[in-house]
Amino acid sequence: MAASSPRPMTPEEKKVIFASSLGTVFEWYDFYLYGALAEYIARQFFSGLDPAAAFIFALLAFAAGFVVRPFGALVFGRLGDMIGRKYTFLVTILIMGLSTFIVGILPSYASIGLAAPVILVLLRMLQGLALGGEYGGAATYVAEHAPAGRRGAYTGWIQTTATLGLFLALVVILVVRGSLEAEDFADWGWRVPFLVSILLFGVSVFIRLTLDESPAFQRIKAEGKVSKAPLSESFGQWRNLRLVLVALFGLVAGQAVVWYTGQFYALFFLTSVLKVDGTMANIFMAIALLLATPAFVLFGHLSDRVGRRPVILAGLLLAALSYFPLFEALTQAANPALAEAQAATRVVVVASEDGCGYQGNPLAREIDFTRSCDIAKRFLAQNAVSYDNEAGPAGQPAQVRIGARTVPAPELHLQHRRFDEASQRALAAFRQEVSAALREAGFPAAADPARINVLEVVLILTLLVVFVAMVYGPMAAALVELFPTRIRYTSMSMPYHIGNGWFGGLMPTVAFAMVAQNGNIFHGLWYPVLVAAATLVLGLLFVPETAQVDIDRLG
Repeated sequence: MAASSPRPMTPEEKKVIFASSLGTVFEWYDFYLYGALAEYIARQFFSGLDPAAAFIFALLAFAAGFVVRPFGALVFGRLGDMIGRKYTFLVTILIMGLSTFIVGILPSYASIGLAAPVILVLLRMLQGLALGGEYGGAATYVAEHAPAGRRGAYTGWIQTTATLGLFLALVVILVVRGSLEAEDFADWGWRVPFLVSILLFGVSVFIRLTLDESPAFQRIKAEGKVSKAPLSESFGQWRNLRLVLVALFGLVAGQAVVWYTGQFYALFFLTSVLKVDGTMANIFMAIALLLATPAFVLFGHLSDRVGRRPVILAGLLLAALSYFPLFEALTQAANPALAEAQAATRVVVVASEDGCGYQGNPLAREIDFTRSCDIAKRFLAQNAVSYDNEAGPAGQPAQVRIGARTVPAPELHLQHRRFDEASQRALAAFRQEVSAALREAGFPAAADPARINVLEVVLILTLLVVFVAMVYGPMAAALVELFPTRIRYTSMSMPYHIGNGWFGGLMPTVAFAMVAQNGNIFHGLWYPVLVAAATLVLGLLFVPETAQVDIDRLG
């Protein structure tokens, strides 16, 4: 139990929180810049490929940063438990800051050829490694400075940093884009947000240099209890490995999908599915992030009073129960014409069951789809049109039925890895006819800004971020309290970054693949709903309450 009642925050503790949070905001800002500017990066560094493949490879380079995050947790978690928290997360911010600045000055494919994308991917991997070490260091450092009964509130500030980093990235991009002509931004203006990060980098490093080591680490160092093999102690002993698995599957996996659904997938859904103008969608999301960010500290503070489990698991439950109705309401508010068309007109793909391939392959190119069923489904998915599947006669070409109108889909043929001329004409004619039928049925090419219910859109987005705050606000405190001081950095970093880097980071890709395969624009939501529900059940069964744990006694 806590040894003392909560006391006011001291000036030194305020400095610790500010310095740790500022540096972590900066690292998230750097990390998200790439994703927000992926289309421009694709043109600059993957221009040797066709546009569709270039964008896919740009997204894969973005994903590389997520994939290596657990390895960063291993490398820097080990260092943090052996040499200290302060110096380790000073190293991570140096790596992140320099990698980001270099992206801003890196020559394009047109200048240095294949070296450009290779260097870019290496920089993304360095950023992912740095972020893998940053979060665990910052969360551990703040928690070990926090007084008993206030760890949730103190670490809640760290939990705001990912959201604030995304918010800052969106704002900077909007300001720079609004200050330049579209051609100039696409040519060189996209580099400016990367370059100005050097200012944040300098301030963050300076402030972190003035910090002292955490008192908990100083104590175990003085007592000679510093771990000499944190990796084997964390993952080679069942007693601790069990806690790592409980943290991953009973807490972080669900938190990760809620986080990425509420802040990334919602934005993707607005722009790619509901066809809302990109700048307008970014503004909506920025407002929602600004409104909901205080909730991270609020729910962290609440978890000090009622416990970590109730707050986190309640967030998972609310998300799992509400995602489908909320995204349907978002459709009504952001693109009512699309919602009306889907309600009034049934779109059906009629095809033999053995005539369709797998639509969800994110690496597939246009020429990978030559059968009529694939052509039909691919075009509808690209236009975010929900459709039903109906079995047709074997051996017959697929058809798209839009209300009472039926459009046959062509079979295509390749010649020298390109569609032959007859196939190109047939494909163009099919697309033109389906597009005309969709327009006649009321399916809009883009959301009408005059019909967008701005207030409702912002409120829905804000509510989605509030769910994020419920599961994420208490998370740092919960993870810190699960593990002993001597291996805390390593043990908490690994489940956090596997959960957020893999379960969460791959969420948009998995959801997109599910929508493309099934045909319903809401089908991808089953991924976060099922993961959140599974985590909720495991959390109820296996996660202990830790709010009143004395972390100094954990060793």
